[in-house]
Amino acid sequence: MGPEIIVPIGGMLMIVSIVLGIPLVRSYTRRVESKPRDALPTGELVTRLDRIEQAIDAMATEVERIAEGQRFTTKLLSEVRTSAPAAIAPPAPVAAAPVAAAPVAAAPPMQPDGTVLTEAARRS
Repeated sequence: MGPEIIVPIGGMLMIVSIVLGIPLVRSYTRRVESKPRDALPTGELVTRLDRIEQAIDAMATEVERIAEGQRFTTKLLSEVRTSAPAAIAPPAPVAAAPVAAAPVAAAPPMQPDGTVLTEAARRS
């Protein structure tokens, strides 16, 4: 069987499927569209939907409260950070009166960041 016979047979089958298929599809769509629609919601369904709506409104209110708390916390932290350098600044040197007679112990060695070195750390 060569292409000279397959092509006409395929064409005839295509024409037959179109001629029979279009009315079948139309009748199927009419049957599907003519089915009765679902009834209106019952009282039980309406009350359930009302409860769901109230629950969603309550959640939205809580989320808004959480967001407001987040904004407040962020504002406080930003204010603390802007005012922190003045609060952390080292105190101004005070002119000390001369102290006489009492020997003063030497201050322990410190790191540049102000931490005091232990005896073991100084040895290493």
